Amino acid sequence: MESNKEKVVDDVGSVVEAISADDDNAAPLYEVESLCMRCTQNGTTRFLLTSIPHFRKVLLSAFECPHCGERNNEVQFAGEIQPKGCHYRLEVQSGDPKMFSRQVVKSESATIKIPELDFEIPPEAQRGSLSTVEGILVRAIDGLQALQEERKKADPQTAEAIDQFLLKLKACATGESPFTFILDDPAGNSFIENPFAPSPDPSLSIRFYDRTPEQQASLGYLVDTLQSNVPEASMRETNNDVDQIRRQPHGSVGAAAGQKAIAQSNSAEIAEALFRYSAPEEVMTFPSTCGACAARCETRMYVTRIPYFQEVIVMASTCDTCGYRNSELKPGGPIPEKGKKITLCVKNISDLSRDVIKSDTASVKVPELELELASGTLGGIVTTVEGLITKISESLERVHGFTFGDSLDESKKNKWLDFKASLNKILSMSEPWTLILDDALANSFIAPATDDIKDDHQLIFEEYERSWEQNEELGLNDIDTTSADAAYDENTSG
Repeated sequence: MESNKEKVVDDVGSVVEAISADDDNAAPLYEVESLCMRCTQNGTTRFLLTSIPHFRKVLLSAFECPHCGERNNEVQFAGEIQPKGCHYRLEVQSGDPKMFSRQVVKSESATIKIPELDFEIPPEAQRGSLSTVEGILVRAIDGLQALQEERKKADPQTAEAIDQFLLKLKACATGESPFTFILDDPAGNSFIENPFAPSPDPSLSIRFYDRTPEQQASLGYLVDTLQSNVPEASMRETNNDVDQIRRQPHGSVGAAAGQKAIAQSNSAEIAEALFRYSAPEEVMTFPSTCGACAARCETRMYVTRIPYFQEVIVMASTCDTCGYRNSELKPGGPIPEKGKKITLCVKNISDLSRDVIKSDTASVKVPELELELASGTLGGIVTTVEGLITKISESLERVHGFTFGDSLDESKKNKWLDFKASLNKILSMSEPWTLILDDALANSFIAPATDDIKDDHQLIFEEYERSWEQNEELGLNDIDTTSADAAYDENTSG
């Protein structure tokens, strides 16, 4: 094919420039002469910029030395670092060969762990690779076996311990022993295939998390710890910025924008939408750090109360340096004693515009599609019914990166296409469907279509007692308020 015609360039820098200038659809193959680390002769490295559908742009590189036969390959991510890290946990049962054929994308910043063996593959041990669960384990076994003969001569005791460990690792790689395969990537660019997509995988759990300062530093970001060396005058200036938090009455923030919107239209619906919820008493603006580039940015926060729901804290951050935006909604007040299950029967187009608050502890279900998202998926968002379904569709496409890959058989591809068609069908309201939010902390909400929530017969709120497992997951079983209660009683009695 003409598009795969090889181009010979002089150095890696020229490769980067050429790849940046090329059109994505062309995807030519580049060659560059490079040093072989085994025989110190010159070999050839080939570069190919490609895109895994619904996942990431990747740069594939393959080295081959004609003198000694050394060969290796690597996957590097050409796209951006994701806003959050990802944590994949795959429970591999013994005697299940299909588990080992799952495709795995491991970026150069990812760590692989097998807790049962106390085994860890650090990022530098196996750099970016496109493989399978079995391939990752076999590569680790080959790496440990490579220098065993030399170890037996130099340190027989260590060599014997490694031999014993290899027996356990080989038992896992051949499916004789069950184990847990954990893939953790602070950059968020790693992936484990879900063969049941878009349905949930009972053996695979996915969690997204905020990076720690140490992880930010490992990815090349400037972190707060580096600011400890700034001059004392700068520290005083920063403290003054924090002390001088600007407190703006809501009349100068929300009402001004509302008056402008109303002045531009005679529609009463705009006014109703603007003043549906009570306005915040004050908006606080304070300096913070951008979660993407670690530059200084501004965060605005206010507290408001949503009718038929509770008090909430709305926070929004914007970064003028990189353009990153982030908004969060946090529950206010005490932890509810019971969980809450919200069921909405979506019957018409107007139901799609209902406001939805989904906290990060809420699970989402659509029984008609056999769709279920575990708590933590999508995080906490404020949207509409239509927006929630759209975000679910986008999230599934991003997470299940091999959906349209060349290695996928037609039956699985058709299954995904049918599911995508079903998502579009429920948004077209060709037939009624049901949306269920189940929140153990009762911090989620779907707005009623009537002034009195009791008159909305399509919306059902159910409270339930949390199980011990749910309280354990939320950390509520370990909370001990005895000392605080005693101090409070002492102060009130005094």
